[in-house]
Amino acid sequence: MKRLAAAFALLICLVSAAKAEYPDRPIRLVVPFPPGGVTDIVARMLGERLTAELGQQVIVDSKAGGGGVIAGDFVAKAPPDGHTLLLTTPNHTINAAFRATLPYNTEKDLRAVSNVGQVPMLLVTHPSLPVTTFQGFVDYARRNPGKINVSTAGTGTLPHITMELLMLKEKFQVINVPYRGAAPALADLMAGQVQAKFDNQAQSAQFIADRKLNLLAVTSARRLEAFPDVPTIAEQLPGFAGYLWMGIVAPAATPDGVVEKLAGIIQRFVVRPETRARFDKEGIEPVGSTSGDFAALIAREIAEWRGLARATNIKIE
Repeated sequence: MKRLAAAFALLICLVSAAKAEYPDRPIRLVVPFPPGGVTDIVARMLGERLTAELGQQVIVDSKAGGGGVIAGDFVAKAPPDGHTLLLTTPNHTINAAFRATLPYNTEKDLRAVSNVGQVPMLLVTHPSLPVTTFQGFVDYARRNPGKINVSTAGTGTLPHITMELLMLKEKFQVINVPYRGAAPALADLMAGQVQAKFDNQAQSAQFIADRKLNLLAVTSARRLEAFPDVPTIAEQLPGFAGYLWMGIVAPAATPDGVVEKLAGIIQRFVVRPETRARFDKEGIEPVGSTSGDFAALIAREIAEWRGLARATNIKIE
């Protein structure tokens, strides 16, 4: 009997030791966009840090297409052992709200790990548009419904959905013009083919400095250090915010211990001086949230986007 008890105790110890050995092979970090963008930059920076702290190679794997659905489906159906992760963005919540069907359940098949960082958007306009303030933009759009063309990186992207939300709340009408990516959307704004765009600091800062674009407002909760005289939209519309966040999610049944370990590494990663310096260059605000806080953000966004989908009848195919 004593031998049986001793064997059972040894088995428990061996099982516990095996569980503590995560990771025991390379980790795949899936990115839902092509290489070269800000999400890819964050993925590669984080991948290097995870590799250093976990002792296993982290492979960044781009699975672009479908507005993030292809990558989300791949990770949702992966083994829930922490060896397959997804660095996702607000497309994660937008898809859940605006797509009639998905090959996975965003809320049930994936769990939050940590929000790594976020990029606020800048409302920029071509100088030919006769406005220089956010209120002036709203007033002009109300007086001239449908006469402002706003370029976006595509239907269902965060800038598109954020502008739709702003139109609903401020009761004006502009035309969202979808492009195949942010670069051509910005190029046509610079050329005056469209009049406005939600852009990011890394892309627009020099054009703003050269007065080739006017900066009317920012979507952050507080004014940006780089533009202290530019108001937030929230100063006029309390609670309004729009961030391109970049966060890690994992298959739903991933063990708590693995999630907590990864979240801890991310929290240490975002406060490193090297990370802060690169994030500042790219206009990224470091976050490093807990799993619970990130899950709450995802839930809030899905609820808000579903309300917007009902109010506007927008559908994303």
